[in-house]
Amino acid sequence: MAFFLCGLLSCTASKISPTYAVCGKLSDYPALQAAGYDFFEPTVSAFLSPAESDSVFMSHLAEMKRLNAKPVSCIIFLPGDYTIVGEAPRHDDIVDWGEKTFRRANQAGIRYIVFGSGGARRVPEGFDREKAMQQFIAVCKRLAPVAQKQDVTLVVEPLNRAETNLINSLQEGAAVVEAVDHPNVRLLCDIYHMMRENEPASEIVKYGKYIRHCHIAEKETRSAPGTNGDDFRPYFAALKQIGYRGCISIECSWDDFSSRLAPALEYMKRQFDESDDRK
Repeated sequence: MAFFLCGLLSCTASKISPTYAVCGKLSDYPALQAAGYDFFEPTVSAFLSPAESDSVFMSHLAEMKRLNAKPVSCIIFLPGDYTIVGEAPRHDDIVDWGEKTFRRANQAGIRYIVFGSGGARRVPEGFDREKAMQQFIAVCKRLAPVAQKQDVTLVVEPLNRAETNLINSLQEGAAVVEAVDHPNVRLLCDIYHMMRENEPASEIVKYGKYIRHCHIAEKETRSAPGTNGDDFRPYFAALKQIGYRGCISIECSWDDFSSRLAPALEYMKRQFDESDDRK
């Protein structure tokens, strides 16, 4: 009986399959759907448009429904001038921005808002890094109940050091999540940023209990999966090991959007199937 149960659990684990998306515009969705993707992932400013009137957002919502488009998340939570850290942080403005963003996300059925925003969280030269981290944690603590009210989860995205100088690893992102200690603030793993930082796939396993969303692109030029043949299988194996059933979303620079879409999806699916979840 024990052998049977073990075999059954192994079989179940091997069938773990994520969904797939592309970060892009609402107008891209017909092409994404035709290529076989499950979702699209627009920016906060372009789709939820918290800087614009409700009527502007409602027009986006109507177009989404017309296309039967399915957004899984929104990227780039804050504009660069919504300063999170430093001598003059704009936390009150950020909370106001968050309230409108999360409310509109709820209306659109969006579950996650990606908290990358590298420019907004860049630590000014000479400013204490630990103080900056505490400022970032403090604003997340204020945003968490606002997100919870709208059934939205804010996912902290570690970025490579070429893009920002605060929260550059899953370890640092997890430290934020643990300090905030709220179910509506969780973690995103971006395989592109992990590779740029030479961060091992084992970190996904280590912090897997916090991970709710995943981004991907190739390491050298942030190209679409399959362009240069990057091996994502160790990272996919780690996702399997944590039982990840969320979305893997391409956030890349496309050299030929229309011709790369379908091959990129096929490439990811093949490597996911080939990955060894025992490593």
